[in-house]
Amino acid sequence: MRLPWLDPRDDGQPFPPADCALTEPDGLLAAGGNLSPRRLLRAYRQGIFPWYSADQPILWWSPDPRLILFPESVNCSRSLRKTLKKGQFTLTADTAFAAVITACGGPRTSHNPGTWITPEMNRAYCRLHRLGHAHSIEAWHQGELAGGLYGVAVGQVFFGESMFSLMSDASKAALVLLAAQLRRWEFALIDCQVRTEHLARMGAVEIARATFSQLLDRYCPQPGRDGPWRLDDDLLADLLTSPAPP
Repeated sequence: MRLPWLDPRDDGQPFPPADCALTEPDGLLAAGGNLSPRRLLRAYRQGIFPWYSADQPILWWSPDPRLILFPESVNCSRSLRKTLKKGQFTLTADTAFAAVITACGGPRTSHNPGTWITPEMNRAYCRLHRLGHAHSIEAWHQGELAGGLYGVAVGQVFFGESMFSLMSDASKAALVLLAAQLRRWEFALIDCQVRTEHLARMGAVEIARATFSQLLDRYCPQPGRDGPWRLDDDLLADLLTSPAPP
């Protein structure tokens, strides 16, 4: 089967329907195109995201099933609550986007030094951030960046892209604070793309791609929150006084 090719000179060219994506590899939909803000926002609105290596053309994906988090269902474990109560981290939003995406693109392990966040991807998402569409949550420890995450907001949907941790629980702290803030802003869901055990333990669930598309049709057109973002001052205190999980 020949993969559809997107013209890099035409960021208005439509994507193929998501249900035309391959089953092996799961979700591969198209190649080519560019990473302009218009192209990226159009992709997310349709449940499509770019993921490729430096030696590949831009590859576009829409896997089935899709992993999502409902903000009200994110699991803040007892151990994470203890960490947050100790004041180990200071949590912020949109104060160090470039540093977060660069850290997310760093080597994962000595056995896996590669990354899918190419310099081209880094520049594209930093541009989306400057335009108010891409956002980061940072976890600081003693003034140093210890972890964080970034993603793209369209309407009432946050499309998570990547997270990193230099200290235990740092990315978890960023995720639970993001979820708490999105609940207050009446966001409907957080897209996590594909299953990982880490996110499943945090409360993420898999749904069919068709169901995911229906949720996007409902919530992406709703009024959202363009940047820059700021976490509410009482957010952490409110989270820590809410009932703990059983």
